[in-house]
Amino acid sequence: MYFSIITQALALSAWLVFNRNEMNLGGTNGLADFKTIFGYPLNHAATQRGLYTVTAVVLVLAYLLCRWITRSRAGKVLIAIRDSETRALFSGYSPARYKLFVFVVSAVLAGVAGALYLPQVGIITPARIGVLPSIEMVVWVAAGGRGTLVGAVAGAVGVNWMQSWLTTSYPDLWLLFLGGLFMGVVLFFPDGLAGAVARGAGRLHTLVRRRPADVLTPLSRQAAP
Repeated sequence: MYFSIITQALALSAWLVFNRNEMNLGGTNGLADFKTIFGYPLNHAATQRGLYTVTAVVLVLAYLLCRWITRSRAGKVLIAIRDSETRALFSGYSPARYKLFVFVVSAVLAGVAGALYLPQVGIITPARIGVLPSIEMVVWVAAGGRGTLVGAVAGAVGVNWMQSWLTTSYPDLWLLFLGGLFMGVVLFFPDGLAGAVARGAGRLHTLVRRRPADVLTPLSRQAAP
């Protein structure tokens, strides 16, 4: 919790620094006028399709990397640290090293995402490192499903699709919807969309596996003289 607060404070400090015109980074307007990447014009449809393909491939590779980490020994130690850091420490592991490792991996993924985001949008402003984008990412994970990789991807895609639609059709309701979505997920779907789907699939599997005799036995007893 304290680490999260500190990172938010550092993000706010960086936002204040990059807003200064003395940094020659465009101030609140940020950096814009990106027209080419490796000599290819960004406004061409072929370039945009290429960037989309690269983004999709990187997403799959990032998913496989995170899946490999979570299923490795280091991933099991990270789960143990999440459940009880003191117990993991007394078991002979160093929680600080493992947390530093996963923090560096997440920072690298965030950097790659930023490098792919800029050429497709064409502008980057200090607002992208503010507190609000960090909160939005928490909403992505909460809505998609905490503790699952698929849930994080589904939450990011779904929430951003709704953001694109609402900011175009109902721009004044987006922030209200975002807050309502977060509260609704916390209150009614604490494990997100992935958890709800898993519970539904489990119940369906249980119903399908029920033997016909389990259903017919009470009826046959009622029909018996």
